[in-house]
Amino acid sequence: MQEGSSKEAQKIGIAMIVGLVIGLVLHFLNLGHLTKYVEPIGVVFIKLLKMVIVPLVFSSIYMAMTNLGTPEALGSMGRKAVGYYFLTTAIAVFFGLVLVNIINPGVGVDLGSAGLGNLSSDMASKVTAQNGLFSTILGVAVDAIPSNPAAALANSNILQIIVFAILIGIVSLYHREKAKPFLQLMGSVEEISLQLTHGIMKFAPLGIFALMIDVMARSGVDGLQSLLKYILTVVVGLLCHATFLMFVGSVRLKKSPLFILKGLSAPLLTAFSTSSSAATLPITMTSVQENLGVREDTAKFVLPLGATINMDGTALYESVAAIFIAQAYGIELTLSSQIIIFMTASLAAIGAAAIPGAGLITMSIVLGAVGLPLEGIGLILAVDRILDMFRTTVNVFGDAVGTIVVDSFLKDSEVKK
Repeated sequence: MQEGSSKEAQKIGIAMIVGLVIGLVLHFLNLGHLTKYVEPIGVVFIKLLKMVIVPLVFSSIYMAMTNLGTPEALGSMGRKAVGYYFLTTAIAVFFGLVLVNIINPGVGVDLGSAGLGNLSSDMASKVTAQNGLFSTILGVAVDAIPSNPAAALANSNILQIIVFAILIGIVSLYHREKAKPFLQLMGSVEEISLQLTHGIMKFAPLGIFALMIDVMARSGVDGLQSLLKYILTVVVGLLCHATFLMFVGSVRLKKSPLFILKGLSAPLLTAFSTSSSAATLPITMTSVQENLGVREDTAKFVLPLGATINMDGTALYESVAAIFIAQAYGIELTLSSQIIIFMTASLAAIGAAAIPGAGLITMSIVLGAVGLPLEGIGLILAVDRILDMFRTTVNVFGDAVGTIVVDSFLKDSEVKK
């Protein structure tokens, strides 16, 4: 499975590089009009992604919630772990939003005027409407609750879908027997959606190749410069969040940051090289127990839970990428839209672990939540593989620090001997 994923990643990487080079050549030769021959391939790929988003988001979030267990079943350890993971994911997204608004990596590309995936007038008004601070926060909170879940599903209102899935997931936790038929249905929908997503991802190299040619032929050198600023923004954001996690872990463990880094060097290097939290999990589990003194039962419970719901690096990356794409289209996102990005990126991380090509799919989810065109994904795919190594490393580091924090708050009576 790991080998197959590696081969798919290599194919996507080659497709991105070749598409980038061909796109730049067409740009410098003023032959951008030739992209119309490959543009339909990219359009089909984007439509396939859109097609799978709603069933995949709804089923994966619902199943993730039902797999958590009730607060009583989770116990003290589970409640502390879930609370910690939700809080640090939100903080990671906040770091990303602050930095991307300071650095403005997408300003100057102006893909909207180039004609790539232009916004409709309704979509443009959705992402640029102005409101006061209080009414904005209140409005986003109110709008996140669907008055008609069927309409939310039909209209692909991602934030409402996520909220509805979480709510009925919680109810299902307390009424397991009555929810069993629906639980089986959602499990089936999730599995079928995952298999469909696997199939779509096999088409990814060709779709990404077409998108890269189209984007780079239109944006040219401006696109490359913005990509470098985008990389800087994401990496600096991840470093800021990792520093925050380091501080928290150091305080709770009462050891120096260097001690923690030395103890986690093996899993962090493995995460960076493989870009896989799941593949790193056994090494992380051994390291936190043997090198950092975390109790075995804590590590065995908190780390797998973190690998399921804790995606700090991914959530930060998604928030930066969404605003970068908006800037590249010349759209100034309002506070309400950025709050929606904050909420969607934080909540979508819950079900991200089960999704193949999670970064690409969840990125589509965040863009869809604020009405931004999915075609903009083509601009960031060229460097996605590089950034995947960094964000996976932060994901794993966040899981490891989570075990330190949770273990430090537990009494001996709350952990099995």
